[in-house]
Amino acid sequence: MEVVRCRARATRRRDFYANLRPQLYRLIESETVDPVRNPYAPGAGQRPPELAGRDRELKQFEVVLERVARGRPERSMIITGLRGVGKTVLLNTFRSMAIQRLWGTGKIEARPDQSIRRPVASALHVAVRELAPRHRAPDRIEEFLGVLKAFAQAGEEDGRTKARAHRWQPGIDVPATRGRADSGDLEIDLTELFVDAASVATDVGAGIALFVDEMQDVPADDVSALCAACHELSQNGGPLIVVGAGLPHLPAVLSASKSYSERLFRYARIDRLDRESADLALLAPAEREEVTFTPEALDALYGAADGYPYFVQAYAKVVWDVAPDTPITAEDIRVAAPEAESELAVGFFGSRYERATPAERDYMRAMAVLGDDPVPTAAVAGELGRKPSSLSPARDGLIKKGLIYSAERGLVAFTVPHFGQFLRTQPA
Repeated sequence: MEVVRCRARATRRRDFYANLRPQLYRLIESETVDPVRNPYAPGAGQRPPELAGRDRELKQFEVVLERVARGRPERSMIITGLRGVGKTVLLNTFRSMAIQRLWGTGKIEARPDQSIRRPVASALHVAVRELAPRHRAPDRIEEFLGVLKAFAQAGEEDGRTKARAHRWQPGIDVPATRGRADSGDLEIDLTELFVDAASVATDVGAGIALFVDEMQDVPADDVSALCAACHELSQNGGPLIVVGAGLPHLPAVLSASKSYSERLFRYARIDRLDRESADLALLAPAEREEVTFTPEALDALYGAADGYPYFVQAYAKVVWDVAPDTPITAEDIRVAAPEAESELAVGFFGSRYERATPAERDYMRAMAVLGDDPVPTAAVAGELGRKPSSLSPARDGLIKKGLIYSAERGLVAFTVPHFGQFLRTQPA
């Protein structure tokens, strides 16, 4: 009988601890750095959990919105910087700020050798559709959509059929308006379209913002047309602004198209984060998850990421997954660094390197040998033992692919930070 009672007590104890084990595991896991709660977000255009170091640009755009809302003349805005500094993130944040003010917004991403006519038509359709429910005269909206449809369809004629090449449908069944924004000359058409769109925004007491990412890829003639349309708007005070983002040479691209472009836009150059901002980008999201970093860990992370926002997120994400406990230490950084560097080598650097032809790779490797600062094209030719003119196709191909840019006449530089360091580690 006693044996039976002992067995029963043992069974109850076993069941008790079996039921307690999941709760104990949850308690133990709550004291570690949980990968599921990892707040860091390295991604193309993906907003980081803490948008640090961009207060100046956000205030500048707030001023632009406020001045336009009050009917004051204001320039459109251009953001420039290297890859990975957060231009697209900032552009998307600007768009959110405009939406919060009940503006109509649209966004396009420019592509080399592709006219902006249809993308702009689609973006402005989205913007006006956001304003339409507040407009008291539906006929005015339909009238604008007719102009928009005519603008989109006014592309070049197809050589075989002589039919219009761009038969874009706006989603609302309205006939295309004839004689407005349909001349086929993009500069004339875009100006008329912007003026009409700004008029619709004025009717509802709001504004329209058109956001253009990768703006350096807009074809030269289209850049000229875009500048001319913005110039017309700046003169008549219409509540429509263009906000562009692009590589560091974008101001030179705009200046080459229209001599007055430097007075047409408000320019904001963004770069790596300073130490205080980089620390904030790491600490603020971590502390919301009750995790922190030692001072030595912050030192090590800043040294590894060099303040570039994408690198900050990439290293922090891997470090979080590797760290066994809080606070995260410099040793955790040392252990995680090879994995973070491997991921960057494949996803950030390698994917770009693979897009280049063999001749273009030789050109970039020669640049990397010469250093990380902008290098003379003549020096690259000397490194390769070639005449500069013979390397023009490779250089132009790399510029077109967005891998290098012309920092100034006779100089070229990588569009991606630390790309030279990456190339110096690759086998020839």
